[in-house]
This record gives sequence, structure tokens and C-alpha cells, in this order.
Amino acid sequence: MVRTWDSSADVVVVGYGGAGVAAALAAREAGADVLALDRFLGGGATALSGGIVYAGGGTWVQRAAGVEDDVENMLAYLRAEVGDAVSEQTLRRFCEGSAELIEWLSRHGVPFQPSLCPYKTSYPTDDHYLYYSGSENSGGFRELAKPAQRGHRAHGRGVSGKKVFGPLAESAAHRGVRVQTGTRATRLVVEDGRVVGVEATTLSGAPAGVRRRFAALAKISAKPGVYHQGLRQAVQVLMDRIERKHGRPVRIRAKSGVVLTTGGFIADGAMVARHAPDYPWAEGLPLGTAGDDGSGIRMAEALGAATGKMDAISTWRFIAPPSALFASLAVDADGRRMVDESRYGAALGAAIAASPGNRAWLLIDAPLAAEAQRQLGPQSVWFQRMQGERLLRLGITGATVEDVAARAGIEPAALRKTVDAHNAAIDAGRPDPMGKPDDIRKPIRTGPFALLDISFKERLTYPTPMLTLGGLLVDEDTGAVRTTDGGTIPGLFAAGRAAVGVCSNSYVSGLSLADCVFSGRRAGAHSVQLSSAV
Repeated sequence: MVRTWDSSADVVVVGYGGAGVAAALAAREAGADVLALDRFLGGGATALSGGIVYAGGGTWVQRAAGVEDDVENMLAYLRAEVGDAVSEQTLRRFCEGSAELIEWLSRHGVPFQPSLCPYKTSYPTDDHYLYYSGSENSGGFRELAKPAQRGHRAHGRGVSGKKVFGPLAESAAHRGVRVQTGTRATRLVVEDGRVVGVEATTLSGAPAGVRRRFAALAKISAKPGVYHQGLRQAVQVLMDRIERKHGRPVRIRAKSGVVLTTGGFIADGAMVARHAPDYPWAEGLPLGTAGDDGSGIRMAEALGAATGKMDAISTWRFIAPPSALFASLAVDADGRRMVDESRYGAALGAAIAASPGNRAWLLIDAPLAAEAQRQLGPQSVWFQRMQGERLLRLGITGATVEDVAARAGIEPAALRKTVDAHNAAIDAGRPDPMGKPDDIRKPIRTGPFALLDISFKERLTYPTPMLTLGGLLVDEDTGAVRTTDGGTIPGLFAAGRAAVGVCSNSYVSGLSLADCVFSGRRAGAHSVQLSSAV
């Protein structure tokens, strides 16, 4: 049978978020004709993100801000944070190329600014754009590497993800990358064992009014839909109806390669439950778009692709701003300390996920409460202030440690034992049992006391963001998708959260976005090789 194609390109990129636009640009820079497909409007989770790129080793931003860092220092920290997510060689390449990655982003118009944040926080205000976005200056890590600020926030007011994706998309368009939105990839086309194209359903060609309505619904699904899952689901019903009525099937040829950058699978609850059955994912806020439903992973699996880290879910529980709360004690339902509270929020989230009933509180005393209230305004953007005010206002209070424990349903003697051990270690000059640095910890001894509820709950005003970290296994030199028997699928590549990458074991702010660019460029560049050889 003679196969007909509706359109073609050297490289077809499926999914047009951060990894997708990086792959498209890299392939275009290598001389390929590139067509990118996106189910919605493009941008993906990157456009919704905080716009943090984790980078170090002496970036131009770090140098301008007076931050001393080098490749070995960055590698020493990430080696402990990342573990075996990727090979030592790949992690070294990631660190060695980190400064150049920021240069590349800057050349393509992504704005950065070397303004250091003077306090530790989960996300800086609009006054600051370089900060400790991980656990670099927390316990255990200071001994491994000199702390350095590596959270490069794209410069722009509010949440800065659009300041990463927007300039990259503009640069790609200027360089001739073609983008087809409203196009849902449904199947990979294989000939003689090689991926040669994509089958999809597209709204291109539908009446202009239909496409405008679909675009309006897609914007609602992205935000505010990310914060209100019921709204997103209702909007998705309408979008699916439009696709069924006006979508037309197309076959798109990829002369050289197909790059899957379709994101993770946090939007597919059944898929999450299948791979992480014991994880309390239902209590969290799925972070990403409705397109993060694992579709790209499943399309590749149908061809024999291998996957990894599929049970890895990152859950974030941020307690700062205000930064004073890093001196609090995070305790579980049994009154026991859980973690060094100054760690990045994903470490606290992981500890809560493993705690009895996923229940947890922050214990503070009167001086800490007063300091937290003073810091809340100047250290917070609007959504952080809303969350911080709620956390402090709704705390359970008591005149003594025992009083507050009893009111929270915690065994009073157990919480008293935890507090006494904490204070005694400080008084005696002994290290903190959880590794919290001396300059962050403070004694908890002056009433009234409060327990602030940081348990996993479905709360719009204090959400628990979650995302999946696993995906397709790829050749770490090329980004080619690996098979279950150890080979690779010719013509198929993957990047970003559709693939296992640098952040697939442990997450800190900016590491996923940096990996999207790193792995996207890798996959895009190598996907061109066939067409350049013909």
C-alpha cells in the first residue's frame, strides 16, 4: 500500500513546551526543517512554571552577582541530590554545559538578572532573580560543596515561566520553526522498524470561530484550571467535544526523526495510581497542563519502549516565606522530627508522604511567630502571602508544648521529648540530629506555642503540588528512546518529563526546566543526523 502524507518535515517535535521548543531550536540550528505539534496552544508546563532554570559552574549571571561557583562544586552538590537518576558522565556533562546553557537561553532572548535574594525562600519576590533554589545551604550539603545560588529566575513580574517559553518560541518562529497547535498526536508511524511519522487529529482547517473558542478554553484549562481541577475537567469536556466534531485526521511524515516532549503523566490519575499505588497522590494538586497525561509515553511503549522511575513523584510542601519558619520543628502525628526544615520543599513533601496518615505540623514559639509575621510582607509575592497568612492564622495554639500537642491530637510527652532534645542540642553546642545548620536553628521554649498544619490536604489556599518524574528511558548520549531489550528505536527521541532525566530522583526548583533545555537540545540535535546524511 502506498502511504500518503498530509505534510512533512525533517524533524517532527510532539509537544511544544520547554523541552519541545529547545529540541526544535537545536534541530533548526543543525539545518533541519522542523514542525512542532501541540495539543493546545504551546508552552506546556514551562509557561505555567515559576521560570526557574537551575544553572551554575560560573554562569554570567552568577559572575555579575559576585557568586563564586565552578563545575566541580556544582557537581558535588548535584551528585548527592540527583543520585542515580542519570550516569555520572551525563551529570558531569550537565554541569559542564550549565554556563553555556544560560548563554544559549540568553542569546535566544530569555532575560536574566543578577539580583541576589538575601534570604532563603521557595520563590523570590520581583526584587530578586538569583537565589538558593535547592538545599545547597542546608544541613549535610554544606559539607559536600560550597553553597552557591543557582536558581536563575527569568526576569519578569509575577510567575516567570512565560518569560522562558515566550522568547524561545519567538526565536524559533524567527528561525523558521513551524508550529501546528490544536493538534493531538495519536500514534507513531513505523516503517521497516523505524519511526517515520505521526498520526494526529488537528483543528487546523476548522472554522476560525471554532479555533478561537478552542484557544479560549485552552487558556482557561491552563490557568486557572491548574489550580481548580474541577474547572479544568469541565473545560476539557468542551474541548474534547470540539475535537470530535471538527478535528480531522492527518499523517505527518518525519524524514529524520520524531522527538517526544509531551510531558509527564500527573494529569492521568489512573496511570499515576498504577505506577505509584501507595502514594497519596489524590491529596495533591497535579502540576502541569491537561496534556501531561502520559500520551507520549504510551505511544512509545506501544513500540516496545522502556520506561524508568515511573513511581517517582515529587510533592512540594513549602513553608517559606517567611524564612523564619525554617527554624521551626516539622513533626509527624507521633510528635517526631521529620527532616531538616531548611531543605527544599520537595524534601519536606517526601517526608510527609512517608509519615503516618500524611499528617505533619510545624511547631513554633512566640518569638518565631512574631518574626514570621514581620517577614511575611516584605518576603512574599501575593500567593505566598495568602498561603503564609492562612498557615499562621489557622495554627493550633496553646500555653505549653503539652497543651498544643493535646489539642492537635499528638501525644504530649512525645512532642515534649522532641522539643527538649532540640533545645538541649543547641544549648550543648551539639549538631542538630537532622543536620540543620547552626545559623538557622533556634530554641523553641517561649510560649504561647503553635502547631501549623502542613499535612497533605486538598486545599486551594495551601495546595500540595505534585508532578511525575519518570518516563521513557533514553540513550544519554543522544536522547534516542531505548527499548525493553536494551536497544533503541530508530527515528524516535524523547526529552523533558516524557523521559528519565537529571531530576527523575529528586527535585529542586529549576532542575526540571534546566533538564528540559539540556535534554531537548540533545534530542533535537541528534534527531537531525539522518536528514543531514542524506
